[in-house]
Amino acid sequence: MAMIGSTALVTGASGGIGAAIAHRLASEGVRLVLVARSKDALDALASTIHARHGVRPTVIVLDLERRACGALLLQQVQAAGIEVDLLVNNAGFGTYGAFETLAPELEQAQIAVNIGAVVDLTHAFLPGMLARGRVAILNIASTAAFQPCPFMAVYAATKAFVLSFSEALWAEYRGRGVHVAALCPGAVDTGFIGKLGDPGVRETAVFSSTLSPQVVAEQAIRALRGGGPTHIVGLKNALLANSARVTPRRLMALISGAMLRPRTHAQRA
Repeated sequence: MAMIGSTALVTGASGGIGAAIAHRLASEGVRLVLVARSKDALDALASTIHARHGVRPTVIVLDLERRACGALLLQQVQAAGIEVDLLVNNAGFGTYGAFETLAPELEQAQIAVNIGAVVDLTHAFLPGMLARGRVAILNIASTAAFQPCPFMAVYAATKAFVLSFSEALWAEYRGRGVHVAALCPGAVDTGFIGKLGDPGVRETAVFSSTLSPQVVAEQAIRALRGGGPTHIVGLKNALLANSARVTPRRLMALISGAMLRPRTHAQRA
C-alpha cells in the first residue's frame, strides 16, 4: 500500500523498535501518533522526528496496561480529528528467570500489555479502518512465538498469542481492505534486554547476538506494505523459526531452555 500521506499510530514508541519504526515511517511521509507512558521520551522523539523528517507527530501519553485502553486511545485520537490508517501494536515487555522467582503482578502486567492491549486496540480501531479500506495493522511478535521458552515462559506465550491472532485476522480481513501482519524479530539491541533484570542474560545463546532496531524497522515497512501474515526478521531467525515448526515441541522446549538458561534467577527491574 502507498504510505505517503497516511497516518500511523505506533505504541511503545518512546524507544527501541517503536522509535525506529516511527522514524522510518516519517521518512516515508507518514503522519504519526506516538503512544507510550513517558511524556518526556515521547516529546524528545517527536522533536527529533520533526527536525529530521519534517513530520510533526501527535503525542499521547497512556499506560496500555489499563483496562479499556483501546477505547481511551480511540477517544483521544478522534478528539484530535485523526483517522488512523496504519496501526502498529509494538508496546510490550518481558520477564526473565525461573518462573517461581518472578513477581506475579509483573507476569499479569505482561499479559495485559502484550496480549490485552493488542486485542483492545485492534478491536477499537478496526471498524474505522474497515470503513476506509487500504489500511494495515502490524503486531510486533517475536521468534519466541515459535516454541516454548523456559525462563521466559510467559513472554513467549504472549508472543505465540500475538502471532496466532495476527495470522487469523490476516485470513479474516484480507479481502476487506485491511492487511494484518505479525513481525517476528529475534533479540534486538534495545532497552528491552536491560529491563529483563539479569546482566547475565546477554551471555545466553539467545541474547549474545542482536539485531539493530533499524533493521527491524525496515522489515516493518515491508510487512505494512502487504504480503503474507508472518514476517521473520533475519535469515538465521527465519531458519530457526521454520525448523521449530517441524521439530517435536518437547525437544524445542529443551533446546530453547538450554539457550536461555540464566546464570542467576532474576526478574524485571
